[in-house]
Amino acid sequence: MSDIPRHIGYIVDGNRRWAKQHGLPGYEGHLAGYNIMHDMALASFEAGVEYVSAYIFSTENWKRSQDEVNRLMALILKILTSDVKILEERSIRLKVIGSKEKLNQKILNAIDEAESHTAHFEGRTLVLCLNYGGRQEITDAFKSLAESGTSPQEITPEIIEQHLYAPEIPPLDLIVRTSGEQRISNFMLWRAAYAEFFFTEKLWPDMTKDDVASILEEYARRGRRFGG
Repeated sequence: MSDIPRHIGYIVDGNRRWAKQHGLPGYEGHLAGYNIMHDMALASFEAGVEYVSAYIFSTENWKRSQDEVNRLMALILKILTSDVKILEERSIRLKVIGSKEKLNQKILNAIDEAESHTAHFEGRTLVLCLNYGGRQEITDAFKSLAESGTSPQEITPEIIEQHLYAPEIPPLDLIVRTSGEQRISNFMLWRAAYAEFFFTEKLWPDMTKDDVASILEEYARRGRRFGG
């Protein structure tokens, strides 16, 4: 088994608390978190990780104020448009997973274009979990199974996996959550079945490339037995 996780997922938590600590409006925390995401993802890829997932907007985040949602969507649109050149320069494929409901047409078009521009790259994939919920993903998988006419007798874990969002994305090996919280918050529930967890008190905007090295060192010390 490799000492480097094939798939690492980041639950990017603490942006608003970071802004509050610095006497800034909440949006500044999200902007700082956006800037850090570049560093964390690229450092992970440079270390040999093949898949990096970032939980950037959950199905529950619509409950936030309209102003905050609008500002978050503006940042997400930036990732999906002007930032795509960063991925292209480094031969990184982009996948966006989550429900399409509630996303405006501008965002949907940007997703299609960004995925299309990077679809030919192999070896490294950035997965953005946008309007994503683990329960919703499993629910949608079962809806897809029902629509395909699959009988109850035919349903296996392998069949269910084929109906998840972007089924080519492998299970998570490691989940990293910042800000001191120690919960999964509906993140990739199916793919998290045997994931290792790494929790840190640091807020997401305070993370650095050095933290990636520390996280991977800790992962390499873990003994993964998968129930055996």
